[in-house]
Amino acid sequence: MPPTHIPAHDVETFSFDWGTMKWFVSPVTIPGAVNSQGEVIINPGQGHGRHLHAGADELIYVVSGAGVQTVGDDEFAIAEGDMVYIPRGTLHSTMNSTWRTLRLLVTYTPGGEEQALTGLPDFCRHPAGEVVAWQRPGA
Repeated sequence: MPPTHIPAHDVETFSFDWGTMKWFVSPVTIPGAVNSQGEVIINPGQGHGRHLHAGADELIYVVSGAGVQTVGDDEFAIAEGDMVYIPRGTLHSTMNSTWRTLRLLVTYTPGGEEQALTGLPDFCRHPAGEVVAWQRPGA
């Protein structure tokens, strides 16, 4: 039986120049899982470039903070409590437009799409339990 309780300190962290993410559920870590779900934190004034997921739909729920989201040719403000649906194969990006962190709950269906992120040049994998510190640009 797959785990039913997944504590944050038991999950590895992915970090990038713009923020961090933890994938709590993934077919890579939980055999038989059909989606991936994780928390994404985008640092103040940061964001990730436009990209697409050819094989998965993406849902983004804004836990806290605010920012600017693009989906295809549309650009709009996002804030706490909002949900964004991104169909597979659609270019998109998320930017934090505030001084606070932007916390997102992200789901890929089908799961596993997050593994493509491990090939990005600014990707770093941190073992479960390690605290990942945010570094200010130019500091």
